[in-house]
Amino acid sequence: MSLAPAFTIPDAMGMRRAMGRFLTGVAVVTTQHEDEQYGMTISSLTSISLEPPILMISLNFGTRTGEALMESGKFAVSILGAKQESVARRFAVRGGDRFGDGDFDITDNGLPVIKGALAQADCTVVQQYDVGDHQVFFGQVTTCRDRDGEVLAFKAGRFGSFSDFGHAEIPWMF
Repeated sequence: MSLAPAFTIPDAMGMRRAMGRFLTGVAVVTTQHEDEQYGMTISSLTSISLEPPILMISLNFGTRTGEALMESGKFAVSILGAKQESVARRFAVRGGDRFGDGDFDITDNGLPVIKGALAQADCTVVQQYDVGDHQVFFGQVTTCRDRDGEVLAFKAGRFGSFSDFGHAEIPWMF
């Protein structure tokens, strides 16, 4: 029987390594300010409330997307499918034209969403907080849609897909 590692106070890399053990989905958040579109890949996306429907996203300070989102007060989220790794990589790189080489639909709020994504949500910011080295945005979902498919997953710095154990779906009780 091996002993568990000792608890330590984490530095940035230690925290990244520990949280990298948590499997997450991959999404692209988009916004528009004036006539320019902005977007970036995120894995920090959470459903906060069903009534009213509210999502939470978290972005590093100093991103162009975060600054544009604060100005516009709206964002859209595209939850990516397993075959959309190239989209995730394109929106994860700093700089460059993220919107020039891709297929997009436009939401009712006029925001681009990734065509073929498994789920898309159009949101209006209802609250924003600065927490640590991130900006946290809460957005009320004004419209959304979804389709079946395999989700793009992210764990320990790598993309992959999720595979279930074949059990019946768990009925959520609210």
